[in-house]
Amino acid sequence: MSRSAARIAAFFDVDGTILAGNSAASFARYMWDAGVARPRDLLFATWYLGLYRLGLLRPGQALERSTEVLRGKPEAWLVDHCEHWYARSVRPQIRSALVALIEAHRGAGHVPVLLSSSTCYLGNPLGEELHVEHRLVNRLELDGQGRFTGKFVQPLCYGEGKVWHARRFAETEGVDLASSFFYTDSITDLAVLEQVGHPRVVAPDPRLARVARRRNWTVLDLDAAPDPLAQAKPVERRPEGSPSP
Repeated sequence: MSRSAARIAAFFDVDGTILAGNSAASFARYMWDAGVARPRDLLFATWYLGLYRLGLLRPGQALERSTEVLRGKPEAWLVDHCEHWYARSVRPQIRSALVALIEAHRGAGHVPVLLSSSTCYLGNPLGEELHVEHRLVNRLELDGQGRFTGKFVQPLCYGEGKVWHARRFAETEGVDLASSFFYTDSITDLAVLEQVGHPRVVAPDPRLARVARRRNWTVLDLDAAPDPLAQAKPVERRPEGSPSP
């Protein structure tokens, strides 16, 4: 397929981008309030959230640890809790500016895609509410009885794994990454930002803010005018071999 005939996608991170907060910390608090989580589970979520924001986690480290508590539990148990948690804690964190941005891309004929290290138990209800059909998220492994094994389906949608998922989606859906967009707040998504022609930064962590300034990437103004795509412009590709932060 020629580049002119290829589709353009708009990939969106979830935590800290579409959502004003972090879903892992939010879910830990919800489970604490529900009497399910233990004090160490809440401390774990807070500690790993701090490491994640600093970009100090090895790929999937927090994700792998978080699934240990689910081993042996039926999927229906988690789905039920996530439905209540989403309505109570997630929906109020959805940024209206990002909802408008998704609609603007859809109106421009682009394909909206969730690209997140969160699981399908968040990605599915969020995607349904925002009418985003394509959800590249993490999935948990189930045994033959529909119970969690404590493992993720590989490859993880995190760090370089997000690149794998984005490239696979582009190949199967006829998407041109060089003409596509990616919105994120986190330095952990730098590898994906470098894959697309239109990297977009939303409420960035300190390391990503420095990279965005150095590379003259667009930082989304959440209080901007109603045409968020007006900021779109080509950016210079980072030369091969130039240093990462």
